[in-house]
Amino acid sequence: MKLNTDIQLAIPVRRIEGLAEASADHLAEIEISPAGLGLFWPQLDVDVYLPALLQGVFGSRKWMAAQLGASGGRMRSEPKTAAARQNGQKGGRPRKISAA
Repeated sequence: MKLNTDIQLAIPVRRIEGLAEASADHLAEIEISPAGLGLFWPQLDVDVYLPALLQGVFGSRKWMAAQLGASGGRMRSEPKTAAARQNGQKGGRPRKISAA
């Protein structure tokens, strides 16, 4: 994306809700709103508000929370490792009981 101030921004499409699985052909068909503040992919029915993108909002609250939760779950830290060790000493995760 190139702004009228000659500033260029690049955001990976996989980071924007609704665009991650889109084909190059679908991504190529894009419309800019009359005010210039929105992008619309008609074949995907995806709207993106540019000021929100600049603030780091790449999708709905629910989708953003899922993305943040997924990345947080992959993080490794000393406190997280210590908590896992402590939980392991308690016997670990309870086994699932299947209905017979």
